[in-house]
Amino acid sequence: MSGMRPEVTAFYDAPTGSVQYVVTDPVTRRCAIIDPVLDFDERSGTISTGNADALLDHIAREQLTLEWILDTHPHADHFSAAAHLKARTGSTTAIGRHVIDVQGLWKDIYNWPYFVADGSQWDRLFEDGDTFWIGMLPVKVLYSPGHTLASVTYLVGDCAFVHDTLFMPDSGTARCDFPGGSAVSLWGSIQKILALPDETRIFVGHDYRPDGREPLWESTVGEQKARNIHMAKCRTEEEFVALREARDRTLPMPRLILFALQVNICGGRLPVPEPNGKRYLKFPLDALPSPPDGGTD
Repeated sequence: MSGMRPEVTAFYDAPTGSVQYVVTDPVTRRCAIIDPVLDFDERSGTISTGNADALLDHIAREQLTLEWILDTHPHADHFSAAAHLKARTGSTTAIGRHVIDVQGLWKDIYNWPYFVADGSQWDRLFEDGDTFWIGMLPVKVLYSPGHTLASVTYLVGDCAFVHDTLFMPDSGTARCDFPGGSAVSLWGSIQKILALPDETRIFVGHDYRPDGREPLWESTVGEQKARNIHMAKCRTEEEFVALREARDRTLPMPRLILFALQVNICGGRLPVPEPNGKRYLKFPLDALPSPPDGGTD
């Protein structure tokens, strides 16, 4: 599987630092979208589809056939465009099966007693080790918890789409202080990723542009092992957990987390309109801790 080389096109969303991907089998021209963003302006409550439209425009321009709409986990910093893209294309939506655990946590936070927390909001739920296909490219699912309970990595040919586990080497690793997060679990997930061949291409889920540099999203396993600023400092699980938890205590919650999770645990579906035709998001007060100002990783 690692010898096959898919085509990868990245789309960077500057407001959230998110990276979306179109992954293509160069033989069949069939493709998958990974972690699409639905645009949301919290000041006006406006939903728009600029990011999703750019993905579809690329697919049309390159004459690709979209097979999969994949999320790596329920995101805390942007709305997933999976439901919008499903409505536009009819393609299959999927996520890791442990999304059910995340739904259970957030069902309580939002006080949704009648919410169906069974993952039925997606067409397919992946188990650890599952394999599926993008055209003739086999894709293996690697369960990668830590940032969330539901996180998965998609291994496609010589590529690993590692979501919020590793960032670019100059940015380190992902935070673990969301409900269900665990620095111990993240250490284990990163060890599995770094056990892949050194030449494996690593594609990250975010880039927050340290020191204002241009956005980056691709490295290799070898580069991560040699230069990742967190992993280079930590040779043991205990060292990593101490570093990660200390860093997390300085971070504010993402500004969209309480908006985004109620959409993303529903597979990107927006709330149903009320009798006046308007949709409303629920915002629970005092639901999460409020640490001092800091970064967002």
